[in-house]
Amino acid sequence: MSIYRECCRCVMDSSDPLIILDAEGRCNHCSNALGQYHEVVFSGQTGRLRMEQRIEGIRKRNRRREFDAVIGLSGGVDSSYAAVQAARAGLRLLAVHCDTGWNSEQAVHNIRALVDKLGIHLETVVVDWESMRDLQAAFFRASVPNCDIPQDHAIIAVINLVAAKVGVKDFISGGNFASESILPRTWGHDARDLLHLKAIARQFGSGALRGFPHLGAFSSYFWLPFMRGVRTYRILNDIKYDLKAARQELQDEFGWKDYGGKHHESRFTRFFQAYYLPEKFGFDKRRAHLSSLVVANQLNREEACEQLSIPLFALPQLARDKEYFLKKLRISEDEWDSIMKAPPRSHEEFPNLAKWQLIRTRVKESLESRGIKVRRNR
Repeated sequence: MSIYRECCRCVMDSSDPLIILDAEGRCNHCSNALGQYHEVVFSGQTGRLRMEQRIEGIRKRNRRREFDAVIGLSGGVDSSYAAVQAARAGLRLLAVHCDTGWNSEQAVHNIRALVDKLGIHLETVVVDWESMRDLQAAFFRASVPNCDIPQDHAIIAVINLVAAKVGVKDFISGGNFASESILPRTWGHDARDLLHLKAIARQFGSGALRGFPHLGAFSSYFWLPFMRGVRTYRILNDIKYDLKAARQELQDEFGWKDYGGKHHESRFTRFFQAYYLPEKFGFDKRRAHLSSLVVANQLNREEACEQLSIPLFALPQLARDKEYFLKKLRISEDEWDSIMKAPPRSHEEFPNLAKWQLIRTRVKESLESRGIKVRRNR
């Protein structure tokens, strides 16, 4: 039996089997994140100058187009606050919302409140429900951890397809280092991996992707970054992004509604993260989210531990969410019990594009070694 270990600085623990603690009991996750922090996050005058330069470049590149940049808008705090910052900076934004069939009431309200008050154009793309349902059910039957891949892949594909349609190559992202610097690779898998998605769809679902928006390996790993020249600007890394303050500002100025945990604006993700993962795989993604905030000095370890002590679900809410979840995916109670009892499996047990990612990394390194600048997401 393995010995339980927990970092003495953040709250990551041995639910990540690859965690490494140093002699002082500090883990590799927070040590690596702290080592990168000042290379990625900027605030004050430096952050303002960086933002001005990036915004000006985006404006110049798109001065003859209807929009300066595309932003994916989920109704969550990160994408909402990124949209606010980009709009205040004067960018003409096209907000894209990919409706995968799992929007919470709060998410719908938040999107509408933001686009109305900021004057942003919104394009909503509704994914074919039968293809989404079939894929999501297939990932649960496969017993892999990242069952959010179908939803995340569709969102990435939709945003890129809409951007290509309007001719925009600049993206504003709500992705940020402050709240997302830590996420063990053993807990997930790259959502862009279409080979992996298709393999699981064939083995555990119908295998059909009719009506499902998707991007192939060449598009994801080579065409978009190297040939089409898309640029993603993580605007929240160039401000003092305080999660608690951002929530309060959104509530005060836009009537934004809080939905609870990180990514819980999706009812699918709420049940998947708060029930399926801890019950079947034994890890609580709050540990990564809270540890990221500890690294960003927005929480101390004691506060993070206190939040972890709060149950993921109140029992009445869990019963309601489970009933809704199973009915929507058309999974019976008996089949769900079998899914939960089946041995957990790794994404590596199924065909995947890890080799493509390695090739992409080597191509980038080769270009940079010859003095060819490769655009990075910042």
